[in-house]
Amino acid sequence: MPNFAYIVKDAKGARVEGILKSETLDQAIEKLSKEGSTIISVKAAAEGAFKGKLSLFDKVMLTVYKIRTGVSLKVLVFFTRQLSTMFSAGLTIEKAISNLEKEEKNKKFQRVLRRLSDDIKKGYSLSEAMEQHPGVFNPLYVALVKAGEVSGTLHTVLDELSDYLEKIEDTRRKVVSAMAYPIFILVFLILVVWGIFYWIIPQFSEVYSNFNADLPGPTLAAIGVSKFITNNLFVSVLLFLLFLFGLFLVYLTDRGRYVMDQFKLRIPVIGQVINNSIMSKFARTFSILMAAGVPIMDTLELSENVVQNAVIENAIRKARVMVKEGYSVAGAFKRTGVFPSTLLQMTATGEETGDMDKLLGKAAEFYEKLVDAVIDRLTSLIEPLLIILMAGIVGTIIVVIYLPIFDLGQAMSQGLK
Repeated sequence: MPNFAYIVKDAKGARVEGILKSETLDQAIEKLSKEGSTIISVKAAAEGAFKGKLSLFDKVMLTVYKIRTGVSLKVLVFFTRQLSTMFSAGLTIEKAISNLEKEEKNKKFQRVLRRLSDDIKKGYSLSEAMEQHPGVFNPLYVALVKAGEVSGTLHTVLDELSDYLEKIEDTRRKVVSAMAYPIFILVFLILVVWGIFYWIIPQFSEVYSNFNADLPGPTLAAIGVSKFITNNLFVSVLLFLLFLFGLFLVYLTDRGRYVMDQFKLRIPVIGQVINNSIMSKFARTFSILMAAGVPIMDTLELSENVVQNAVIENAIRKARVMVKEGYSVAGAFKRTGVFPSTLLQMTATGEETGDMDKLLGKAAEFYEKLVDAVIDRLTSLIEPLLIILMAGIVGTIIVVIYLPIFDLGQAMSQGLK
């Protein structure tokens, strides 16, 4: 007999979650109604704690599919806000999506809206239609829409989802803005170093060869690298691209992604920005899912899918198993050793008071402010640090190039004596 996960409010207004065995969904709803509870949501319970793992080829194809079919978060935020406004104004979902399709400037997203409209006309619910486009609507988005449909509060859920996406987009924009300057400087540094090896060092190499002088080891190494780059320009570019592609493939593996994400969290200052950003997104996601009436196990699974960091995902996965075994959410989070104390305190208090969604919303705001504070500090520090880095690398290469000249000057001065 199938299992159905339910969330209800009892006679005292307390939130109650559980699993109910029933032949059909309608029978499960009928059983809960007879008990006098207010039904928030009822859905088929997923079997097992984890989904099947994808092969490396499947992950590559999934990434390509998302790149090919996906749209920017900015486009999705605007669509969700407009859909919420139109639906609240009394338009049907079908009419609202049809109107948005006509006004949409993004051709890729316009085709998605056309498909949504056609599927809804065929009798699909909005969430079922959105499930057909995983590159655009992630599992979190679909789950919230489904929760809104079941509870009859779709307009409220869409409005909250709009706010959620806007805040996620704002945090992402701040992090990207903070990283843009360092990335630009590093790319510029790579081009400068490449230019030195491709144009400057060969000229010095030709001069040194005319003197038949014994060159220092560092200078010989620099000339060797320069000769390889100038004589094998195509091979050098190809090797660099293969190196980037290799990193991409390594990142798609479970172990490689875990190591890289762990390294990102340990980068001084920048790691703090990334970690606070992840905690903000996690708390915000958890809050909106709880408020929408999504079961706790599904909330944990969906939150795991949106943090986009293997270290945090692994911790949430462990917490899911512990919650399933009877631990409290706060207790499970604490045992992973990953979540910060503020988030743990908010979660524990929320479990005690029954206001976990509100308190985690406040936790999200707290970490958003931390992100802003660290970015402000990072902006003031990063420029001088990068200038020092660039000067150090370029200066070292120049010293290596001029080492023979220093030796020659020293030999000439000794000869004059």
